[in-house]
Amino acid sequence: MTKARDTANIVGGGFSGTIAGATMEPTGDTAAGDNAAIGFTSAEGLILTGQGSTGDVTIKNDADALVAHVPTGTTGITFAGTPTFPDGSIAVADLDIDGGTDIGAAIVDADLMIVDDGAGGTNRKATMSRLATYMGTKIGGGMEFIASSGAISDGTASVAFTGFDASKYDHYTFMFQHLIPATDGGGNYLLARLSANGGGAYDATDGNYHYSSSTDRTGLLVINEAIGNDTNEYGFSGMFKVFCPHVAAYTYGRQDGIGMTTSSGNVASATGGSIHLSAATQNAIQFLFNSGNIESGEITMFGIVNS
Repeated sequence: MTKARDTANIVGGGFSGTIAGATMEPTGDTAAGDNAAIGFTSAEGLILTGQGSTGDVTIKNDADALVAHVPTGTTGITFAGTPTFPDGSIAVADLDIDGGTDIGAAIVDADLMIVDDGAGGTNRKATMSRLATYMGTKIGGGMEFIASSGAISDGTASVAFTGFDASKYDHYTFMFQHLIPATDGGGNYLLARLSANGGGAYDATDGNYHYSSSTDRTGLLVINEAIGNDTNEYGFSGMFKVFCPHVAAYTYGRQDGIGMTTSSGNVASATGGSIHLSAATQNAIQFLFNSGNIESGEITMFGIVNS
């Protein structure tokens, strides 16, 4: 036998509505002057209103800890913790970044952005360095950073790069920054030796490289000057380009825009080409002075994007 709910209709005394068992069903709206009120209208549904010195409506949990509140006189809600929303529930149209604070600095690789992984996939963070890499692969002819030697320590015999990728690059540019030999002057010049097996071995055969009127060399000629390392002699800086190493044909190298201080303290520049007389694909390169080690400097490798 089902027991009927006890109900009471109350009108007056500041309340209009029904108390039915354990529930209270107000039927009137709240007013601006209410200290604390619960109301209901057919349009707005349940209404909570109040007046406090710091908040108008406050929600707490069973430990009497603040969950959320509406600060006095405002229309916003302040959450004590991080609100949780269902994945995919916030539309792009609901995001408004106009009021954000400007970064106030240049964008760097470590800065973050948000991407939709795969379109319709999961929103994920990504660093700006990923954007730079992506743009490099989409702009034909653009240079994309591959690797850097970092600061070369004194006594380094050679610096090698193996980041060749025929699926992405046709040509490569190497940037030299104040590369200084450990041996001052003399017949010291910088060579680039190529490898067909990923750096397992580099071709150092005299006569396999030619420079200027078929002069034999043991590597592509990067610089053919007596580079200085004395006081106020800072080696050389500039570019060296390698063309089509992935093709089973001769590989060409070219000095481009190189400036230097020689062992006599003079300022000089260099430009010119050399050739590797091997009709095989090459996939690694090694830079070294023909005599002595490297004292200091840095070499950076870039790929010329092919599509």
